[in-house]
Amino acid sequence: MTGFGIASWITRTPAVRDDLGASLEAMGLVLFGLSVGSMIGILGAGALIRRVGTRPLVLLGGALPVIGVLLVGLTAPAQLPAGVWIGLFLVGFGAGVAEIGLNVEAAAVERVIERPVVPVLHACFSLGTVAGGLVGIAMTAARVPVVVHLPVAAVVMAALALTAALNLRPMPRPDTAAAAAAAASAATADPSDSESVSTATARRRSVITVQLLLLAVITLAMAFAEGAASDWLPLLMTSDHDAPEVLGSLVFTGFALAMLIGRSAGTPLVTRFGRATVIRTCAVVGAVGVVAVVLSPSPIVTAAAAAVWGLGIALGFPLAVSAAGDHPTDGDRRVSVVATAGYVAFLVGPPALGFLGEHLGLRVAMLVPLALLVVTVVIASAAGRQTSTPRTT
Repeated sequence: MTGFGIASWITRTPAVRDDLGASLEAMGLVLFGLSVGSMIGILGAGALIRRVGTRPLVLLGGALPVIGVLLVGLTAPAQLPAGVWIGLFLVGFGAGVAEIGLNVEAAAVERVIERPVVPVLHACFSLGTVAGGLVGIAMTAARVPVVVHLPVAAVVMAALALTAALNLRPMPRPDTAAAAAAAASAATADPSDSESVSTATARRRSVITVQLLLLAVITLAMAFAEGAASDWLPLLMTSDHDAPEVLGSLVFTGFALAMLIGRSAGTPLVTRFGRATVIRTCAVVGAVGVVAVVLSPSPIVTAAAAAVWGLGIALGFPLAVSAAGDHPTDGDRRVSVVATAGYVAFLVGPPALGFLGEHLGLRVAMLVPLALLVVTVVIASAAGRQTSTPRTT
């Protein structure tokens, strides 16, 4: 549902810009509403999960994007940028709280069945973006106005959200207090170690480790690269290559389809090669795609490069979440930390790239996600499997 709604909006970004009469820099500020909403949702989600569980967050995440997409569709033709900003804020806030709730659930499932499933969850998001992108292409080609397209998309989203709400059965949360007490009891087994209890308590209280910080950087880099493509590829096609709007929508949909393919292949790839190797390889492939977009002499080459870009970054975010959740007692909190880093990228990405695009060109602005992908190649080993005892990596 979330993927369908976001793709419906992204494919009509050029049309919304024209309706508003906005510059690239002004569009960056409009897109900022989506990022701000996402950040507020993500920052509050972790505490809310510990108090009320995941189900209320997912339900809220199903309702607010529907209202937001509807609001964008009604206010853009009326040339009300504040209305579009508020609509995108609702989309971002709803998607943010749902993102944490869904990722925490998926990470909990992984711990039980000991098989990667977070990539499949994110593949479903990509499936929604492909479906929304295809519809958006058809609506753009047929010159259907935004005021018609987005309200219809909101109806489809409402139906999907209602289906999920009626069938969602969250997993019971692990009894972290009992697990912590067991760890403390084990620590006191050796009476000669008088500091073992306090050490175990200190470790339980803090989830921030060097490994977790590196995972957060990986998530930030991959999310920034994904957001850069999602927010700016359609506009890059129309502004730098003078391509028609329908071609811009097609390029974004190809990018989303490549991400769907990459995420669908995630489970067998991780099972065979491990998370760290897959993340490093993906970052290299994604960097190649970004370089090709920057150097592309034609819209056809840009379209192909965008697909390589999407294929490369597809697994970065979900595998970093999997690595964060691979902990016997603090998985939920670690997932919240790592996902928050991803939404920091979504927060700063649109306005920063819009500013650079306005003054240096969008293709030059794409060097920022390229640099972050290079960093990911260097630190990818942090995504190796977490163990209950320290080990050298």
